[in-house]
Amino acid sequence: MDSSAPTSTSPQPQGWSSKVLNQFALADRPVHDWYRSVLSFPPHLVRHYLDRFAVGPRHRVLDPFVGTGTTLVECKRRRVTSVGIEANPMAHFACRTKVNWQPDPTGLLAYAQTLAQQVERELRWFPGDGLRHTLPEASERVLLKNAISPQPLHKILVLLVALEQEPDSGYYDHGRLALVKAALAASNLRFAPEASVVRQRQDAPVVDLWLQGIDAIASDLQSVRGPRQVPATVHRGDARQLPALLPPQSIDAVITSPPYPNEKDYTRTTRLESVLLGFIRDRGELRRVKQTLIRSNSRSIYSTDDDDRWIQDYPQILALAQEIERSRAQQGKTSGFSRLYSRVVTLYFGGMARHLAELRPILRPGAQLAYVVGDQASYLGVLIQTGQLLADIAACLGYEVTDIDLFRSRRVASKNLALREEVVVLRWPGP
Repeated sequence: MDSSAPTSTSPQPQGWSSKVLNQFALADRPVHDWYRSVLSFPPHLVRHYLDRFAVGPRHRVLDPFVGTGTTLVECKRRRVTSVGIEANPMAHFACRTKVNWQPDPTGLLAYAQTLAQQVERELRWFPGDGLRHTLPEASERVLLKNAISPQPLHKILVLLVALEQEPDSGYYDHGRLALVKAALAASNLRFAPEASVVRQRQDAPVVDLWLQGIDAIASDLQSVRGPRQVPATVHRGDARQLPALLPPQSIDAVITSPPYPNEKDYTRTTRLESVLLGFIRDRGELRRVKQTLIRSNSRSIYSTDDDDRWIQDYPQILALAQEIERSRAQQGKTSGFSRLYSRVVTLYFGGMARHLAELRPILRPGAQLAYVVGDQASYLGVLIQTGQLLADIAACLGYEVTDIDLFRSRRVASKNLALREEVVVLRWPGP
């Protein structure tokens, strides 16, 4: 083992299914709450595995499915160098901004107050009763219908135009991140955890909501000044193509939560903000984003996908796909989406096999890994034991399976199933 690689020092956690451990603690809200995915895992889980792997300032941690940055924020707080990979452009932007602790808090507040006064004056002159700011038609088609009402949208776009006038201010990214959080608060959306339209909010105090977000960011920046220089790098890229992004043997530990195989479209929960900031302007760009993601739902499958070639030697996964197809035939399901369920499973596990294979040259000998994944029964009630199957794939690729820790569980009464959310703990012994 490489002497600089972290070693496991703490035992497998017990009782992780308790409600207390599942909650997002109040003390964890600073920085994390600047913008947080409803599907993100809690910071205390990251801290547990940083402790268990004995990760310290001399190590480098990777999150290859970094999302909105839970792992990287916790590493930065502990003065641990970290790197993240994210294919979703909105999540990539959010994570990159959340680990940038350079802006001066006082300067940020002064900048925001000046900008808010400018926007309020413009809204008084052009209140939106006649000529409203709107989105291009192609962008509108990407959104859920009625995701946001015309008047709040008008205010948000006026504020966005004002922000765009000073892209070199030093506060630009933090201002835009606060903007999309205000937009979500002013929208008609609910996340539970899937995004849906549940109300018709005709108006909202957009500028006040934005200033509240700025105040929170400034307050948090004041409290985290100590470790602000600790490196935290975020790459926009595909977790299945890691050697193009990271140098060989540069990572000591991995803590991450990849997508699960289910019917959640992971781009749906970031659709409004992705459109507002111009990351996705039409359905063609949305498709291109989806093609860089692990295939985990039937709405993101394309005819050219071939990750399933990576699991042709895994009979347990092929048998699972066959079981789903048999269940579909028995239940008489004929929709286009249901016909893709078995293919989602083979592409998902194939994509994860490809990821784990591509990861190996990036790891230092002795590197330890924690993958948070969950069992699923989204496909016609067939149980998918995600953690166990990923552990089997990892073992075949040369990883040592240290543990499969139970993090939490939930019961699906309609199917009489207990679904486990687990942490697959691996060790890379070296090539």
